[in-house]
Amino acid sequence: MQEPHPSDPARPEAAARPEVAARTHVGAVRELNEDTWVTVGEPLVLAAVADGMGGHEAGEVASAAAVELLERRAPEVLAPGSPHTLEELAALVHEADAAVIEAGHARSGTTLTLLACLDAERSRWAIANVGDSRVYRRPADAPVLQQVTVDHSAVQLLVDAGRLTADEARVHPRRNVITRAMGSLEPLTVDVAEVDAASGDTFVLCSDGLTGELTDEEIRALLDDAADLEEAAEQLVHAALWRGGRDNITVVLVRIP
Repeated sequence: MQEPHPSDPARPEAAARPEVAARTHVGAVRELNEDTWVTVGEPLVLAAVADGMGGHEAGEVASAAAVELLERRAPEVLAPGSPHTLEELAALVHEADAAVIEAGHARSGTTLTLLACLDAERSRWAIANVGDSRVYRRPADAPVLQQVTVDHSAVQLLVDAGRLTADEARVHPRRNVITRAMGSLEPLTVDVAEVDAASGDTFVLCSDGLTGELTDEEIRALLDDAADLEEAAEQLVHAALWRGGRDNITVVLVRIP
């Protein structure tokens, strides 16, 4: 019997590869794109989005330092073929934080949100985040978009206290004030958690340049209406630009096979 070709989707290893698409744009107002994104591994080990801050190119340096560390260290820390832990993932983010501090001399910072594969064989996936860049999950079996990270922001504290609704938080004057960031000399607290990741689920990683312009329902609708992930990423960025594009816009899409 003829063996299947390595690229044949019928092969288990081919079928196990997540689909990935990504786009970033400086936006319609800013002169510099301080967002950075990365995907690591084939099949995917890690995807991340970092939104730098600090101005005068400092934010760009901070976000780049974070993702460059992840790109270099994730293949070793999260090496395929063996299961990994949330503690290992958190330690990897702390390494990235040290790289940001070194690159920016503690004068610039960045958010970071990521999706990582802890065990490909058992489809164990996890998220980590610092700041207000987000990860969403679009389950294959329900027409909803679930935010699976929690913003570390001033308005989120008000939402948690019942003083603001989510819609009010989107337009609040302090919506860009974050309560955690990488690159500070203060001890870093990283949120890490395993997430449900069923076959066909799509994860959306994005900076607040996307969520500041589009509602969750609009993001879901654009994702569902697109023919594939590449088109979805393109349409999401285009829609945020059409709304005003007041910040840098970055989106990374990952679909579980």
